[in-house]
Amino acid sequence: MATNKNAQLRYKILDECFSNPYKKFFIEDLIEICSERISEHYGEEKSVSRRQVLEDMKFMESLDGYEAPIERIKDGRRVYYRYSDEEFSILKKTFNREELNAISEAIEIFSRIQGLEWGETLQIKLKSAVTPNSSNEKVIDFEENRFLKGLKFLNPLYQYIVNKNVLSIDYKPFKEDSQSFIISPYYLKQYNNRWFLLGKNHTENYLQVMALDRMVAVAILDEDFIENTIDFENYFEEIIGITNFETNRIEEIIIELSEHIIPYVDSKPLHSTQRIQGNILTLEVKLNYELESLILSFGEHFKVLSPQSLRNKIVDRLKHSVNQYDVYRKE
Repeated sequence: MATNKNAQLRYKILDECFSNPYKKFFIEDLIEICSERISEHYGEEKSVSRRQVLEDMKFMESLDGYEAPIERIKDGRRVYYRYSDEEFSILKKTFNREELNAISEAIEIFSRIQGLEWGETLQIKLKSAVTPNSSNEKVIDFEENRFLKGLKFLNPLYQYIVNKNVLSIDYKPFKEDSQSFIISPYYLKQYNNRWFLLGKNHTENYLQVMALDRMVAVAILDEDFIENTIDFENYFEEIIGITNFETNRIEEIIIELSEHIIPYVDSKPLHSTQRIQGNILTLEVKLNYELESLILSFGEHFKVLSPQSLRNKIVDRLKHSVNQYDVYRKE
C-alpha cells in the first residue's frame, strides 16, 4: 500500500484511537473519526470506507508498515480495537521502507531548489530524520513551540485559501470578548514563532490580521469570495513583523548601536534595507509595534536617534517598564 499523504493521516488518526486504553473503538467509530478528522484537515467533506480502515489496519500490522500490535477484543457480538501494548505508538517507530524512499525523494527534489529561504533548513530536517545515528543522540534541534495554541487551524486555513472559501472566524483577542468575523482568507505568515492569517474583512472592507492562537472556531460560509489584490512580497518588505498600516509611510530609522552588538546585527540583519556605518544602523520601514518590540529586545545596546515619534514611544515603554519594577521594589 502506498504511504501517501491521505494514508499517513489515517494511520496517525487510527494510532491515536488504538493508543487510548479508556475507550472502546468499534469499526463504526474508527470510520466516523477518520472521516471527520480528514474533512477538518482538508476543509471539505470527505469520507472513509470500512474497507479502507480495515486495509489501513492490515498495513499498520505488517512488516512493511509499523508492526503495530492491534488487538481485537470481543464485546458481545461486536469487536473493538486497541493496542495490546499501551506504550506502543507508530510515532515512536522508525520510518518504514516506503517512507524512507519517499523522504529521500523529497530531499533530492528540495536540493535542486535554489533561493528558498527555508529550503536548506527543510533539507537538514529531512536528512536528520532519515539518516541513521548509531548512538541515538540528538545532534540538531530547531526552534518551534509545540505547545502553541491554534496550530490545528493551520492546514485547514491553507486549504481554505487555496479553495477560496469565505470563512466565519470566532476570534478572541487578549483581554477582550470573543467576536465573529467574515473573512476572505489570503495569506498565512509565521512571525516570532506565531502563525497569522491575513484576509479581507467583509464587513469593514479592510485587510485583517488574525493570530491563529486567538482563533476559537472556523467555518465555511456560502458567500462570494473577495479576490486578493495585495502583493504580499511588497507588503512585508515595507515592515518588520506582521502589521502594515496602509496610512503609514516608510521612514528612515536611525539607531545608535553599542560596540558589543554590532557584529551580531551585522551577521543577522533585521531587515533587507539594513545599513551599518560605524556604530549607526539605518532601516527604511514603516513604524509598528513589532519594530518597537524588536528594538526593546536589544536593551541598552540600541538607542533610537530618529524619527522622534519612534524615540518617544521607546522612551514611554521603557519608563512604564521601570515603573513596574519600582512598584515591586516599594512592596
